[in-house]
Amino acid sequence: MTKHIIHAATAELVTTPGGAFHLLADAAHTGGALGANRLVLGVGAAGAKTHYHAKSTELFYVLDGVAEFVLGDEHATVSGGDLVIVPPGLPHAFGAAPGHPADLLVVLTPGVDRFGYFRHLGRIQRGEAEFTELHAEDYDVHFVLDQRS
Repeated sequence: MTKHIIHAATAELVTTPGGAFHLLADAAHTGGALGANRLVLGVGAAGAKTHYHAKSTELFYVLDGVAEFVLGDEHATVSGGDLVIVPPGLPHAFGAAPGHPADLLVVLTPGVDRFGYFRHLGRIQRGEAEFTELHAEDYDVHFVLDQRS
């Protein structure tokens, strides 16, 4: 069933040491059209390691603060009001810029049921679960190994 209005007060909150995910709408809520969450990152906090999505485009709208993105070989700093669009297959990483927090609205389309992924990430970052237990590919998240290591 498709929900048309999601009130902020009803959004599930998944906290991490560096911030919090506000789970707004999963694919199940939108008939598969999109998934949406709000990611609030503390000062200089990491957002995500380099990964890509094979099936979906990801949109980041900076509500407030300053974020840094790596989009393939491009490095970009974006701030309140800026929009970043990541097409399928483009490796990307992001986080709050050093000395700044970041507040991001993140939309994935078409939608993938990823609330379980965010819940598991929260448990990993709080030391309650292991990264090896996360089956990221099930959520169309494909991590890219750092070739410099």
